[in-house]
Amino acid sequence: MKPKQAVLTLSLDFELHWGRFDRSPLEGNEDYYLKTRGAIPALLRLFSDYKVEATWATVGMLFGNGYREWKHYSPREKPAYLQPKYSAYEWAKSAKHLEPLLFAPDLIEKIIQTPGQELGSHTFSHYYTLAAGQTGQHFRQDLQAAQRIAKEKFGLTLTSLVFPRNQLNPSYLKICREEGFLAVRSNPADWYWRDTSREWLIKRILRTGDALLPIGKKSSYALSDIRHEQGLPILLPASRFLRPHQDHFPFINRWKLERVKNELAAAAREGSVYHLWWHPHNHGTNPEESLEGLKHILEHFQMLRRQYGMISKNMRNLAEMVCARSPCHQAPARGLDHEI
Repeated sequence: MKPKQAVLTLSLDFELHWGRFDRSPLEGNEDYYLKTRGAIPALLRLFSDYKVEATWATVGMLFGNGYREWKHYSPREKPAYLQPKYSAYEWAKSAKHLEPLLFAPDLIEKIIQTPGQELGSHTFSHYYTLAAGQTGQHFRQDLQAAQRIAKEKFGLTLTSLVFPRNQLNPSYLKICREEGFLAVRSNPADWYWRDTSREWLIKRILRTGDALLPIGKKSSYALSDIRHEQGLPILLPASRFLRPHQDHFPFINRWKLERVKNELAAAAREGSVYHLWWHPHNHGTNPEESLEGLKHILEHFQMLRRQYGMISKNMRNLAEMVCARSPCHQAPARGLDHEI
């Protein structure tokens, strides 16, 4: 019997302040985003050095050169949230003077040029699919805007999607597939990852605790367990959120890194998929320490690659492995592992 293939999948939610406008001000956090921008080339160098693939699920608004281009590509119908604070369009009305911090086509170009890196989508406007007032038609137009700006500016069709705030709306999955998305990151099976639009304190405590101790269900899963239904995208469950470095809790930093490394080793031994995710802006505070922690994880992966044959696949290429088992009517993508 052919041994099961162990896979490490990385996905990053690239959003800058478009993912945080409803939670924190941009004024006063300028240095945070400048450090984030500096960390992204460093991340890409790490991925290149260790021959690791990753999907960069990018908010479409970041693709623009400024507000004029942002407005040009924005959809005609915008989400009519009952709470306007959730609308990036409403927030942007008072943020024109902050234009230099809100767009990143130069960084997107660096991502595209780095081997093994997939440019994915985090929707055009950091769209909340579980918020009251928005509709499926609004969502469809948002995805169309994301595809249009990617195609016209970078010549790419986006095939992997991550729902902002992990608000996966099952009734919208068919729309995702119809708009060209082959793969979608889904949430872990634990109950405290369900309906992330309703955040209870106990859910947040358990999610944080599970980063240190085995509270939840098993984090990795077999390739054969990945769902693939006709007419829908392939769901690729997340395994673990890589939490950023914290200055005041050195023992917690060690625990969470060991937890990831132990889970990764278990996945390698069992021939399972391990899907690690985070935000580039998580490196905006203590970037050197956070990047050093990631380097330890990648060095551990290198050892597992040699010992167990574990491979690295971005979301698109992991979905193609699923398609190889059951045809998905999508052209295969070329990965890195043929060179390793």
